[in-house]
Amino acid sequence: MMQKKVVVVGAGAAGMMAAGTAAEFGASVTLLEKNPRVGRKIMITGKGRCNLCNNCDIPTFISNVPTNGRFLYSAIHHFSPGDTMVFFESLGLPLKTERGNRVFPASEKAVDVVDTLRDYVTNSGVRIVNDTARALLTENGEAVGVKGERETYCADSVIICCGGKSYPLTGSTGDGYTLAKQAGHTVTELKPSLVPLESSDPECKSMQGLSLRNVALNIIDNHSKKEIYSDFGEMLFTHFGISGPMVLSASSHIREMPDGRYTAVIDLKPALSAEQLDKRLQNDFRENANRDVSNAFSKLLPRKIIVPVLKRWGVPFDKKCNVITREERHALCGILKGFTIPLSGFRPIEEAIVTSGGVRTAELNPKTMESKLVHGLYFAGEVIDCDAYTGGFNLQIAWSTGRLAGECAAY
Repeated sequence: MMQKKVVVVGAGAAGMMAAGTAAEFGASVTLLEKNPRVGRKIMITGKGRCNLCNNCDIPTFISNVPTNGRFLYSAIHHFSPGDTMVFFESLGLPLKTERGNRVFPASEKAVDVVDTLRDYVTNSGVRIVNDTARALLTENGEAVGVKGERETYCADSVIICCGGKSYPLTGSTGDGYTLAKQAGHTVTELKPSLVPLESSDPECKSMQGLSLRNVALNIIDNHSKKEIYSDFGEMLFTHFGISGPMVLSASSHIREMPDGRYTAVIDLKPALSAEQLDKRLQNDFRENANRDVSNAFSKLLPRKIIVPVLKRWGVPFDKKCNVITREERHALCGILKGFTIPLSGFRPIEEAIVTSGGVRTAELNPKTMESKLVHGLYFAGEVIDCDAYTGGFNLQIAWSTGRLAGECAAY
């Protein structure tokens, strides 16, 4: 039997998994990457620590993929989160599981994940070429290669793994969608997911750079009055609104963002009940009895948020602590336990970690990742219209679809 030629476009998470797998299964593989180095986007995931998967069962995984999760049943059963962990550890990368079942390299360095994948690919016999794919080549409804900027690469199978449109500096500039459209595929509307959120509140700008740790965040739908997301952890104020791990997670629970629809509610003191916080305030005001209230919060709050809290409270800044009433104290408790930020929109897709939207799943075979329109054409990773919440689920989509596409393309 002739050795199959496989060309993989894009050396990110899905592309390296697909290329290495296809080579493992006996194919002659060429991996095209337009960046001088592979795995650029992996390097910035998880704040440079790389949350490479989630140590969960398959139903939990599917429940964390709001867009076309059911399409991934075959891929995730074929290569589960457990398989991902075994895969990396068998290649010599020790892993650890943290809060929320998030899995990281024990070294906490994303570069170690990239190096492990690159070694896996090269040791499998894959040829990595620094070139940009410009056109998909087809004949009689079959993929026969890829035209690059530098040369043409003939193939029996082509796997497109170019990522989405988020973080274009890493090379994710939407090339995969162009190639998919050349094959007649539909690309659904592209929107940012896992992205910072904008606010019309001018106080955000005054708090720019303030990082809050160990706070609780709730996102409220003002129409239904329901909470659509809640979490505990870290967030950040910026010149445009709010960002940070919890905010990025929250963004993927919001599909549309008409101005005024959603409010972020921050509990600045989640470890204290309202009664405990009231006692804390009484003690602070007693200690600062003859001082202005504006000078009484240095131990309670970060400096940058004190003025915004005082403005919302409405008590004169120079009012003495020893004349604060019980009602005023309770009102302050309410502000500290429910500091609201109106939300007005998403940041641009270029600032998103993940692209929501992509190649329509109905046009792909979920059991192989092969195109239903062009024989021998496969897709894997973010280029497909599947996206998940934070916690390692998006990278798991890349590993599972890449593994399945690589295996099937090699046959």
